[in-house]
Amino acid sequence: MHFDFSALARPTLRRKPLFAANGVVATSQPLAAQAGLAALKQGGNAVDAALAAAITLTVVEPVCCDVGGDLFALVWDGSKLHGLNGSGRAPAGLTPEKIHKRGYATMPVRGWLSVTVPGVVAAWRDLHQRFGKLPFATLFEAAIAYAQQGYPVSPTVFWLWRWGADNHTGLQGAEYSGFEEVFAPGGQIPQVGEIWRNPGLARTLQRIAESDGQDFYTGEIAQKIAAFAAQTGGVLTLADLQEHCSTWVEPISTTYRGYDVWELPPNGQGLTALLALNILEGFDLAQYPRESAQSYHVQIEALKLAFIEAQRYVADPERVPVPTRELLSKKFAARRRALIGERALLPEPSEKLTSDTVYLCTADADGMMVSLIQSASGIFGSHVAVPGTGITLQNRAAGFSLDPTHLNYLAPGKRPFHTIIPGFLTHDGEAVASFGVVGGHMQPQGHMQMIVNMLDYGMDPQTSLDAPRWWWGKERQIQVEPGVTPTIVETLSQRGHELSVNGETDFAGRGQIIWRLPSGAYVAGSETRADGCALGY
Repeated sequence: MHFDFSALARPTLRRKPLFAANGVVATSQPLAAQAGLAALKQGGNAVDAALAAAITLTVVEPVCCDVGGDLFALVWDGSKLHGLNGSGRAPAGLTPEKIHKRGYATMPVRGWLSVTVPGVVAAWRDLHQRFGKLPFATLFEAAIAYAQQGYPVSPTVFWLWRWGADNHTGLQGAEYSGFEEVFAPGGQIPQVGEIWRNPGLARTLQRIAESDGQDFYTGEIAQKIAAFAAQTGGVLTLADLQEHCSTWVEPISTTYRGYDVWELPPNGQGLTALLALNILEGFDLAQYPRESAQSYHVQIEALKLAFIEAQRYVADPERVPVPTRELLSKKFAARRRALIGERALLPEPSEKLTSDTVYLCTADADGMMVSLIQSASGIFGSHVAVPGTGITLQNRAAGFSLDPTHLNYLAPGKRPFHTIIPGFLTHDGEAVASFGVVGGHMQPQGHMQMIVNMLDYGMDPQTSLDAPRWWWGKERQIQVEPGVTPTIVETLSQRGHELSVNGETDFAGRGQIIWRLPSGAYVAGSETRADGCALGY
């Protein structure tokens, strides 16, 4: 793929992509991007930069990710792609019987019963031990400084913070007692530009840095988490924390327009994006304008069919067999493609899991590239804030099913269906791009739309990210951004799609892309729907 950059030479009001040769960091928050770039300039590699940015994001974007969350990553080491599953498992005491006994018919999305073991700290450690160059503690310096001294809250973070605080209103129970002290002191959240500090998190990060992450799972931090759970009705124990480990996995892939598109295998939903691209590959999208009803229609229909299969099969492969190879066969895709006609399909509805997440990507002068995503799920996750630590815990257990016939049925020690997915692109065995889009079930939809924008329509990373997006929720229901023309909306409605134009574009996700050019330099884009940027040198 050779992008036509000639149009960029003309004056324009839209953001232009970043070009850099020595290293690039793209994140949803500028302070985190600067932390990653500083790691590169100190002699670190792309993994060091990714970790420095990721750790800083737990401070400067606490609504979307936290030390109490999970992480997935794809790392191109210069010749091979590696995958890390840093998701946590259900505590030993979390059973369907316990959920039902406490009066729930479905998995709760807040409180202790929604909490799985946090995996992000172990994932930071494991990525660093395998690939890092700088001392582990060095990667925490910016984050600790911002937590201790404070930073001015940025606009998108404030908007999400306010939403999260509104959701917290009305939550009752001892497990929520520590939330307001940290995130809404005196009942007030920080405003845009206001300096916000989290000294408890500064101390937590310091202990993690000094112990190479071990304190979080066996030391003082672990003891505080376990003690708070025991005092307030939680089931997470010290033994659950001590037994946690990340898993190095083989990435899965499919071909699309001559490129290899890579995702992590289940329990993540990256399979959905690959299924959708397999189905979509049989259509010559380039014959239709990018902004046309026909292009939108076939993309939406392919995505629906992919989601049906993912919702049925994605689960923890350590506990149940997932037929990944069969689902990714071109023959299977052809059978599913044959179902697509001129009218909107009515597939089985899928449960919409909400998620607020951060995605980042990095690259260095030696060709190492990282695609990394971390999240506490939902805004502020479970809303369980552990006193004295400055952290909230994720609510990933909400991704389990209480249907005993479902592959994703809740069981102790099992990993849940996971929404967060990093993406990667290669061509002829060489790294091409790292990419990702956050936002629950928007993520595979965003992955597919970014790949289509770049490979079918020749859009550079920034243009691809800025283009209008759509989101499928269930049945025939589609949300589109205001940038989608009225003609497309009307034509899709005539085909049976139930469209709504949503001016609150958070449903469309927030992403970043880094693309390696034939020269060895990089071109990168960062989401205009967020506060972030791509930085390089």
